[in-house]
Amino acid sequence: MDASTSRITNRALHSDAVAGLSQTPKGLSPKWFYDALGSEIFEEITQLAEYYPARTERAILEAQLPRIAAHVPEGAALVELGSGASVKTRLLLDGLPQLSAYVPVDISEDFLHATASDLAADYPALTVTPVVADFMTPVRLPDLGRAPVVGFFPGSTIGNLAPEAAEALLARLGHWPHHQALILGVDLVKAPETLVAAYDDAQGVTARFNLNLLTRLNREVGAEFDLDTFRHLALWNAGEARVEMHLESQNDQVVRVGDELVAFAPGETIHTENSHKYTVERLSDLATSAGWRVDDFLTDADGLFGVFVLGR
Repeated sequence: MDASTSRITNRALHSDAVAGLSQTPKGLSPKWFYDALGSEIFEEITQLAEYYPARTERAILEAQLPRIAAHVPEGAALVELGSGASVKTRLLLDGLPQLSAYVPVDISEDFLHATASDLAADYPALTVTPVVADFMTPVRLPDLGRAPVVGFFPGSTIGNLAPEAAEALLARLGHWPHHQALILGVDLVKAPETLVAAYDDAQGVTARFNLNLLTRLNREVGAEFDLDTFRHLALWNAGEARVEMHLESQNDQVVRVGDELVAFAPGETIHTENSHKYTVERLSDLATSAGWRVDDFLTDADGLFGVFVLGR
């Protein structure tokens, strides 16, 4: 065993990284953004002037709570995918007194448990049961009795998935016991300059978020990335209706990743994230194909963002 192999502390990340960096083009799953630091940086991103999705979705939820409440049964359990800091969730917990339980689901274990502990203290009448899981795999819910389940998938996280994967995820969620409604945040197609600015802010916070993935590889899989030789890149791909994030190599280099050597040409990128944007019609078709119906659609005055309420 060489020294780099002995530094591997996250075998799953190592396996994904070796596989992704061996492909042409190179790529890494965005799920690995969310270690504790990555989760904190993402919360910074949501506060940026350029990052309209977070504040616009929040404004929609605040303004349309009565309409959302009409779709939430008495005694329902709210199950949130990719819960993060659960900031927007507090709007629902405050405005939906009929809820009996909250189940945050997230891949970042320490961050999840800290957030769940805070929520349990702030909402003592609510049963808060965190679930550490990757929602791209089947998620097993805790025992909720026969409480009706209302899913919450905000932030347009569904846009990170290819449409086929998004449809498959929605279909899996439909198999949760007693799952009656899904509140789904979706970023809508709009001017490319608005979209790209949201993923390439002037302060460089999104760049720091993207580059933190290399820091994590260095720490957890014995990689030897020099962050100064990579730069953050955000592009609008009109053909696929998505914003793409990449990490672009600035020179010809070979990087050790665990016990593997990965070569980069100048200008070659690691494709780290897609953020698909939807029209109302395209998302409705996707939901229908996954076995859901659109019961309600809420948006802002400028049509920047949409909150869909799906039913079975």
